Amino acid sequence: MTISRRTLLGTGAALGLLTACGSNTGRDDGGTDGKGPKLAQWYHQYGEAGTEQAVKRYAAAYEKAAVSVQWRPGNYDEQTAAALLTDSGPDVFEVNGPSLDQIRGGQVVDLTDLFEGVKDDFNPAVLAPKTYDGKIWAVPQVVDMHLLYYRKSLLADAGVRPPKSLDELVDAAKALTTKKVKGLFLGNDGGAGALGITPLYAAGLSSVTEDGEVGFDDPAAARALGKLRRLYADKSLLLGAPADWSDPSAFVQELTAMQWCGLWALPAVKKELGDDFGVLALPADGPDGRPALPVGAYGAAVSARSDHRKEAKDFLKWLWIDRTEYQKDFALSYGFHIPARLSLAKKAAALQEGPAADAVRYSTAYGYAEPLLWTPASRTAYQDALSRVIKSGADPENELKSVVRKVRAELDRVKKKS
Repeated sequence: MTISRRTLLGTGAALGLLTACGSNTGRDDGGTDGKGPKLAQWYHQYGEAGTEQAVKRYAAAYEKAAVSVQWRPGNYDEQTAAALLTDSGPDVFEVNGPSLDQIRGGQVVDLTDLFEGVKDDFNPAVLAPKTYDGKIWAVPQVVDMHLLYYRKSLLADAGVRPPKSLDELVDAAKALTTKKVKGLFLGNDGGAGALGITPLYAAGLSSVTEDGEVGFDDPAAARALGKLRRLYADKSLLLGAPADWSDPSAFVQELTAMQWCGLWALPAVKKELGDDFGVLALPADGPDGRPALPVGAYGAAVSARSDHRKEAKDFLKWLWIDRTEYQKDFALSYGFHIPARLSLAKKAAALQEGPAADAVRYSTAYGYAEPLLWTPASRTAYQDALSRVIKSGADPENELKSVVRKVRAELDRVKKKS
């Protein structure tokens, strides 16, 4: 099972600059004469069959410009970051962001006016990280998310109800663990990579507050992270699975009763298990907590170096604002994703029942996206500390004190550049 869209969630790989971004980067490649200006549109290489053909079909249907789609293998984020600094990059491009540096550096075009009359129809969780200084810099294409899958029959046999709190999750994982089946799979590293900052949000906190301060300088953060350590210490976690958390094989092969995975896995799980599964957000922790799960979306943006910025914006509006049938097709015909438009998600037949319908509800009720100010340096400091807590039993309070200092310094550095 090939997954390509999961990388937009929580991994946040730092954008490095390449001295070159590969061949075939010119804006004037391909296209049909007589259709107006030539626009180059870039996508990262999806693993889902039919996606490349679909986006080329969309582009060919546009009548006001000749749009040449380029399918970009390799490290797409680095390629794009480098190309945006040149005159040979794309006009319209898919972006896991844009990043704060790209926005502040004037590398992308303000798209706020495209959202007139439709802004409230976009999932607010995925629109937020594409918004900076009151302006919107990319149009979200689809919504992806992480979920906690659980096997209904295994929970019923053990007399365990679907957990409604982090404490109940710890207890459930222990009760579900037998000689043949582990209670929970959070990834082969014990959960630091897959969960990331989700436990902070489950505790009612955040990574960075809306006013740009550290959002987890609170005892509740250490309490939540300590419970992840309990899962590891109780030997309730599946470790060393043949495939990591992003693949549902450990769950469908009954190596684990519960697994943290992605929405993309839902069709495969349903094919193997029928109705014998459900999905949850990460359960809430503490009196101020709430269920939480990460959501993300690649966006469509316009390069500020384009010679055809107006025409590029017109095309982007046509494709990702006006042509709702293409947006629905892109989300659900090639893989399994939620349309970024709330109205489309509500009408999509594949999202009307069972766990899929629950996922749509969770995405709006409990979803969060990494803030623009949560930089790679902050992410690395936090995840390294979380790994030490889970696997080595390091003291959560001491670890988080160090992370808070590092993140505060990083936020101060970023603010000085603004």
